[in-house]
Amino acid sequence: MKSHFSQQLLDGIKLALDNKEQVILFQNRRGFAPVIECKNCGWIPHCVNCDVTLTYHKKSNHLRCHYCGYTTFTPVKCHACGDPDVRMKGMGTERIEDEISIFFPDHRIERLDLDTTSSRSAFQRIISGFENGEIDILVGTQMVTKGLDFDNVSLVGVLNADSLINFPDFRATERSYQLLAQVSGRSGRKFKQGKVLVQTFQVDHPLLQHVIHNDYSGFYRYEMEERQKYIYPPYYRLIELRLKHRDEKVLEELSKEFARELKQVLVKECSVLFHLLLPE
Repeated sequence: MKSHFSQQLLDGIKLALDNKEQVILFQNRRGFAPVIECKNCGWIPHCVNCDVTLTYHKKSNHLRCHYCGYTTFTPVKCHACGDPDVRMKGMGTERIEDEISIFFPDHRIERLDLDTTSSRSAFQRIISGFENGEIDILVGTQMVTKGLDFDNVSLVGVLNADSLINFPDFRATERSYQLLAQVSGRSGRKFKQGKVLVQTFQVDHPLLQHVIHNDYSGFYRYEMEERQKYIYPPYYRLIELRLKHRDEKVLEELSKEFARELKQVLVKECSVLFHLLLPE
């Protein structure tokens, strides 16, 4: 690997550019780095409203919540232990755009995500520029996967398929198949055969094999078996009941008691789990 790019991907990009063809690079995370972390104690800044990790944006040099829009200054030191060694982890489209320009400095590179298309005119400018051949490499989120038809795109690179597959949601595999199949369709439109390069540590994952062979029916059967095996929809319904209390001990005892009562009245096929929502 060179930075976040395999040698095979870099060679593929170079070949496409040498042939006067265009490239799309797909990474479904915007911003520069999804996580900022203290190397000493592991502290990670979270949104004060949503409690999700804040994403670092290099251009504006601030942290942003991608749920509610909360922003704050990038810390120069850890807010927990005071250590100045606060590092960026992971990659977003802004980082991909920044680093791919180091390998191909003589080519025009643009980014297509919510940060660069805040206005309709900006979106149209990027799309028109790519369609007219003024942009050589287009880096983007799922905005580049749907509804775009460019004749001269010969290569699509998926930077990190594992982040899609391993997302903590039972629908992650289904959504991953949709995105990978859609973005693959951006390469080799009309009269040219294209190529899709997927970077992953899980080369034998059933999902990727189904995508490679364009086997939608096989993927459907695989996914339905997994859903039934692990008690997920559409075979089962998921119902979340939230209990809140200011006292953690009281909440824990009531949650356990409530879970015991539910298990007595529900049928055997139902499972009951509980987790605590602690007061802020």
